Amino acid sequence: MSPARWDVLLIGAGVSGLTTAVRLAEEGVRVLVRARGRPEQTTSAAAGAIWDPICATHPLVPQWSSRAYDVFREMVRAGRPEVSLVHGIEASRTPIPSPRWAHDLPGFRECDPGELPPGFGSGWRYTAPIIDMPPYLGYLERRLLAAGGALEIAEVHTLDGAPAPVVVNCSGIGARQLVPDPEVAPVRGQLVAVRNPGVTEFFAEHTAQLDELTYLLPQGRTLLLGGSEEKGRFDPEPDLAVAEGIIERCAGIVPAIATARVLGHRTGIRPDRPRIRLEQENRDGRHVVHNYGHGGAGVSLSWGCADSVLELVRDLI
Repeated sequence: MSPARWDVLLIGAGVSGLTTAVRLAEEGVRVLVRARGRPEQTTSAAAGAIWDPICATHPLVPQWSSRAYDVFREMVRAGRPEVSLVHGIEASRTPIPSPRWAHDLPGFRECDPGELPPGFGSGWRYTAPIIDMPPYLGYLERRLLAAGGALEIAEVHTLDGAPAPVVVNCSGIGARQLVPDPEVAPVRGQLVAVRNPGVTEFFAEHTAQLDELTYLLPQGRTLLLGGSEEKGRFDPEPDLAVAEGIIERCAGIVPAIATARVLGHRTGIRPDRPRIRLEQENRDGRHVVHNYGHGGAGVSLSWGCADSVLELVRDLI
């Protein structure tokens, strides 16, 4: 392919990369996405993917997450099967005030004590998007290709020498070596998929300073159970002891989960960083726009961050 064909080389085919690429391509920017693996092989494909803006740090998180919520809600209204709006409870084991952002969501109200599972001291109800990630990533890829973009599977070892005047770096955990950025740290997350025993509402734990949060995410006949945060672990193989702990904790919320059929395990390496990096950098005359470090909030912030990248790229090209 001729280098003149592309305005942007975008690195990474997870949810941040594909969403950003779609946003650019549908605005007329010529985008080549390059990634070491297919979208269904990324950490994003393993995500439980309930919209929740608490897992990342940046002053624009409220704006970015609100934008993503609106996009997902419109997708539901348009009949997209990859996204559903689900009512449920977010709760903490210690009494805490409900977060300000939750008050603006459909169906918000504080929980009565009798609604909370044993061991939880406070909680609130609201309606949130839940995204079925493997088919959703396929949907984003199709939108990218329909808008004239391209996806190329290839290892990227440097931000230099790209076949485009602008590089957009959505490499996730790969940014640790690619930039390099030692502030990016791996946090391995694990989920268990079981046959849904009839759960129709989500449950999400919001207890500070726990590495073993409990959540239940219904996706039709499948129920995703979580979760874990194993800091410093890069290996993708499921840990059966961790999975057993997840099932046990979730069965404490819904007893029928204890005997539910296990359908599979999902693991992914979250790109944790003290603060999301979304900014332009000039590297020896080459324009690089960084968009990484979202931790467990990549899906929840994806469309808002894509908007911010689009603004930067427009100024550069």
